[in-house]
Amino acid sequence: MDQQQIFEPVVALVFLTLLVWAFMYYKRLGFIRKQKLDPEVLKSKFEGEKALAPVAGPSDNLKNLFEMPVLFYLLCVVLFLLGRVDGMFLTLAWTYVGLRTMHSLIQSTYNRIVHRFSVYTLSMFVLIWMWLRFVVTG
Repeated sequence: MDQQQIFEPVVALVFLTLLVWAFMYYKRLGFIRKQKLDPEVLKSKFEGEKALAPVAGPSDNLKNLFEMPVLFYLLCVVLFLLGRVDGMFLTLAWTYVGLRTMHSLIQSTYNRIVHRFSVYTLSMFVLIWMWLRFVVTG
């Protein structure tokens, strides 16, 4: 198996992160213009978060994409360096990215907690499965 294939889901997750970042600014700037918010209100983290609360979903999701996915990125690099990429790891990696994409779509749009939590939990199980498989089959 071509070991470099593990970087395809990695690049997809990076691309998702950039899309969420762009969507966040689109939503924020549109909201600021529509509400005619004084940009000075945004200087303070507390006041800024309070003022932008109605469009917080994409921002919250962007922060989330820099939390658990770090463990995904690390594992993918380690799998590549050790030559351990196989079909199962590749399938799990794409599954993880698919679930993270669903999570981002939910959190950045209608943000129904039961849906978001379910998808997030499934993505965590996939990530844990990847790490356990890596350790056990070492």
